[in-house]
Parts: sequence; C-alpha cells; structure tokens
Amino acid sequence: MQKSWIAVASAEHVRIGRSNGFMQVCHGKGGPLRRISPGDHVAYYSPVETFGGKDRLQAITAIGVVKPGAPYQADMGGGFRPFRRDVAWSDAAEVPIRPLLGSLAFTRDNPNWGYQLRLGLFEIEAQDMELIRHVAMAQRPLLLI
Repeated sequence: MQKSWIAVASAEHVRIGRSNGFMQVCHGKGGPLRRISPGDHVAYYSPVETFGGKDRLQAITAIGVVKPGAPYQADMGGGFRPFRRDVAWSDAAEVPIRPLLGSLAFTRDNPNWGYQLRLGLFEIEAQDMELIRHVAMAQRPLLLI
C-alpha cells in the first residue's frame, strides 16, 4: 500500500533534486529513505529559500512519486556521499503552506505543527497529499502553444 510523506529541505536544495530526478533528506542519511517505498508519494516542504538562510519561504516546493529502486549513494566530493532516491517529480507550482494549515490533518488544530518538520521526513494521510497535489497542480503555469 502506498504511503504519503513530507520531506523537508531548503527550496534551493529541492530544486536541484527536482532538476536531477532525486530526493535527499536529513543531510544525506540513508535510514529515512529506507522507510519510503517505490510508488509512495512525497511532497517537499521548504521552510527557507537557501540552506542555513533566514529567508523564510514556508512553501510546498515539490511533489512526486518515488521510482522503483533502493536508496543509493552519490559522490558529492570531499568525502560527502549522501543517500538519494529517484523520484518522478510532477510539474507543479510551489505553493505557500499557510493557506492550507486549517485543512491538513497534520496542521489542523495544532499550533505546534512545525515541530514535526524537524524530523526531516514524516508520513502524512493520503487526503493531505491529495489536497497538496490539487492545490499545487491547480496553480502550475499553463503552457501556451
């Protein structure tokens, strides 16, 4: 049975993963990625624009489906070998999370909803993922031909 997940990273890092078809969480740790299975849905929440920055964003910055295959390590140089998973990213808009707070099960009636984001990856209800997908897909730019 497929699951739905929220991953957390700066928008800058999410955009790199989107453009290269992968996800990476928790500073490259493999354990969290092993909890995810092919076919699972993932949405990224970006609290900030840049890693370590104070430039608050608080937006959903990517949604997609995990591709077949296990987590793997990539060589970033300097001895940094983060674990990644391949993801089929959707063509969706980045959307602020604030308008959704009253509708998502993991934020509704929870003034401390941001606390769980510190985990870097956590499971959410399928209905939450559908709402996120609906809003992000509805706001994506239309291609005019």
